[in-house]
Amino acid sequence: QGQLVASGGGSVQAGGSLRLACDASKDIYGDYCMGWFRQATGKEREGVAFIDNLSRTYYADSVKGRFTISKDNAKNALSLELNSLKPEDTAVYYCAADLGKKTVCRGGTCSRTCMFDDYRYWAQGTQVTVSS
Repeated sequence: QGQLVASGGGSVQAGGSLRLACDASKDIYGDYCMGWFRQATGKEREGVAFIDNLSRTYYADSVKGRFTISKDNAKNALSLELNSLKPEDTAVYYCAADLGKKTVCRGGTCSRTCMFDDYRYWAQGTQVTVSS
């Protein structure tokens, strides 16, 4: 139940591109939120891209315009295209899924969103290394 398997990643030079893929078990569907997170050595995990049940996408400012998250509902698959990679993108990347949107309050404003940290289901990490 709630199984995710990530693949892709690798080593590239700055400016290069990579594609990460994540296959989800069939019980992950419907109203689920899905997302990609990353954790660099010595740093906290951060969310980089999210997609909701209507395929609306949300990105961290640090990757906006460079990364693209998408999903194939027929295949229950999630992907992340990483373009114009920078050395600071080096990290272990994880895909994750949760049952649906949660209420998140930031700066006094609350909204229902897929941009939260405590996702329920996680894939194993895949390393992305960008050299300068």
